[in-house]
Amino acid sequence: MEAILASTSKPDYPAEICLVLSDNPKAAGLETARSANIEALAFDRKDYASRSEHEAAIMNAIDASKADIICLAGYMRILSADFTKAYEGRLINIHPSLLPKYKGLDTHQRALDAGDKEHGCTVHFVNSEMDGGKIIAQAKVAVLKDDTAERLADRVLIEEHKLYSNVIANLAKT
Repeated sequence: MEAILASTSKPDYPAEICLVLSDNPKAAGLETARSANIEALAFDRKDYASRSEHEAAIMNAIDASKADIICLAGYMRILSADFTKAYEGRLINIHPSLLPKYKGLDTHQRALDAGDKEHGCTVHFVNSEMDGGKIIAQAKVAVLKDDTAERLADRVLIEEHKLYSNVIANLAKT
């Protein structure tokens, strides 16, 4: 979120952040957004009787914001088919692997364990399948002989920040 915020602060960037949401009231990004005068709301799952009520509250906030693109950044919940369908073609995510490889967690260690020569990140449209939506763009990173999961993750994160901001800009121009 902070990398997207940095991109949107450039005068020639074709998008702006109109709302930041989290399901974690203690998420650092909420305060970062508020410090930049961006509306930031938390929807703690514990405050809702069901998943559908929780998602309905989030959807109401998104709809009220009139956001054209909904970007997931560190949102670690699988969204329902109803949610993803409502924002089809507008809901995107970044994932730290070259999808369709290594959906889910621990992607860097999994790439190392498999002996992969390259790893990277993917921006994709979100659908009801975890990390299964249509791929928009990818960035590759070489896996080095002495890599650890942490070192590889650090290099991939640099590419994630660039790739996500570039994809958002391209989508905003269309």
